[in-house]
Amino acid sequence: MATYREIQDYVRQHSHFTAETCWIAHVMADNGLTTRRATNRIDPSSRVKPCPPNKRPAILAALRHFGMVPSK
Repeated sequence: MATYREIQDYVRQHSHFTAETCWIAHVMADNGLTTRRATNRIDPSSRVKPCPPNKRPAILAALRHFGMVPSK
């Protein structure tokens, strides 16, 4: 499993923006890759900074590259 830093580096190299860790966590949670809730999260049903829809494809591509999400 890749680290958040490795995912950020991949996105930066291929999509020319830096993915925030909360965006990565949101995409990972949507794909069933997280097993617990962050301890500092105030409301478990909402996110302060959800991943913008236009950034999701780049983060998903990074997760596919590292074998964390199956390819289409």
